[in-house]
Amino acid sequence: MSIAANLESLGVTLPDAPAPAANYVPFVRVGNIVYVSGQISKADDLITGKLGDDMDVAAGAAAAKVCAINLLAQVRAACGGDIEKLVRVIKLTGFVNSTADFTDQPQVINGASDFLVEALGDAGRHSRSAVSAASLPLGVAVEIEGIFEVQ
Repeated sequence: MSIAANLESLGVTLPDAPAPAANYVPFVRVGNIVYVSGQISKADDLITGKLGDDMDVAAGAAAAKVCAINLLAQVRAACGGDIEKLVRVIKLTGFVNSTADFTDQPQVINGASDFLVEALGDAGRHSRSAVSAASLPLGVAVEIEGIFEVQ
């Protein structure tokens, strides 16, 4: 099944690639590798909150899934609008807006990892880091950057 068809079967429509909010580019393509700048937890609205305070792990994982969808939107843009040129996810680095004593960052970022494997199969399996942040831009709950192989 194609990536687009699988996303559709999951009820996911990729948004237009979000524009950068400062002086950087949303992605850099070097040969067949695409480096995608951090994508925040923003669908129609910002998903804000602090894990370990006013947000639970399930809500954080849902925010991470939104970040993964935004990452795929950037990859599609890097491939001239053709998501089928995505070969595999190489690495994710996830940042979780959390309290000092919160230790479930990996479970939060699983929201992105699980979605990418569900959407892409083995091509969605990746290396990963999941780290805590005292705060994130605009108070968002999660930000994730990624490295991808494309055709």
